[in-house]
Amino acid sequence: MTSFKIGNRSIGADAPPFIIAEMSGNHNQSLDVALQIVEAAAKAGAHALKLQTYTAETMTLDLSEGEFFIKDPNSLWAGSSLYALYEKAHTPWEWHAPIFARAKELGMLAFSTPFDDTAVDFLESLDVPAYKIASFENTDLPLIRRVAATGKPLIISTGMASIAELDETVRAAREAGCKDLVLLKCTSTYPATPANSNVRTIPHLRELFGCEVGLSDHSMGVGVSVAAVALGATVVEKHFTLDRAAGGVDASFSLEPAELASLVIETERAWQAMGQVHYGVTEAERKSLVYRRSLYVTQDMAAGEPFTVANLRAIRPGLGLAPKHAETLLGRRARQAIKRGTPLDWSLVE
Repeated sequence: MTSFKIGNRSIGADAPPFIIAEMSGNHNQSLDVALQIVEAAAKAGAHALKLQTYTAETMTLDLSEGEFFIKDPNSLWAGSSLYALYEKAHTPWEWHAPIFARAKELGMLAFSTPFDDTAVDFLESLDVPAYKIASFENTDLPLIRRVAATGKPLIISTGMASIAELDETVRAAREAGCKDLVLLKCTSTYPATPANSNVRTIPHLRELFGCEVGLSDHSMGVGVSVAAVALGATVVEKHFTLDRAAGGVDASFSLEPAELASLVIETERAWQAMGQVHYGVTEAERKSLVYRRSLYVTQDMAAGEPFTVANLRAIRPGLGLAPKHAETLLGRRARQAIKRGTPLDWSLVE
């Protein structure tokens, strides 16, 4: 069994999908907005609220040339240096405690993605129940070992990683003490499209690494996430904002409150619908058997009168003989007088 718990929530095939609302930098440097995001996520039914724990200094260097500057015209963050982007997007560390406390008050779990050892030390001081590793750090084996050594459940996004790289990552995590692991299929484009989400990878990840699997979903809407659950995802992470129109570093590919509520509902429905391989009547269907077609007498018949296509038909409800007997019965005779609307059984046939 690969199932386990994060806090009071079960993670595994026997539990509804674990839905994580990722705040990222959508607070726009306002603690009040951050707390509103927490409240909206809880109201929408998310099971966990996730932050990202870093500073611009722990992410990169204060340089604005070369690859330290985002030139790609198709990037959401074109025209910014990495340093300036992370300054704008980071969540101040002193906000973590009140954000986590509010989430807990509202019945949600709260944890974070650390980006270096100082963030892990800080999050340990807040006693987070789990950790997440971002796709861009999934080859940072020293960081993964540091997080795994806490012994807490570890969720790792797999964006861009080859099988060989993931094998190294999983081995590093397990050798350092990780027992409860989730690998999230992730496409590291912002936004991602359904066509490049490749969620068929999800059951393959489970087969390869023998752990829980899920989806870190940067696509719009909830369709990709629902498909992922149908393929065995037990964890779904989505970026979340109060209002895309209000802007924010990740707002354009984040869910709004009504969409997050839909995600929670529809992924649980997908999980419920998977069921098991089953043929035949379920207990829930048993009452519907009466509405199958069966053979009925459709005209009043005298004793000895032959059955014909005029007086014998397969109709609903299903209280008579099965329609497969119709050809055998044509030409045979009624044992007694039969009223129109009588379900036919063998006792009425000579």
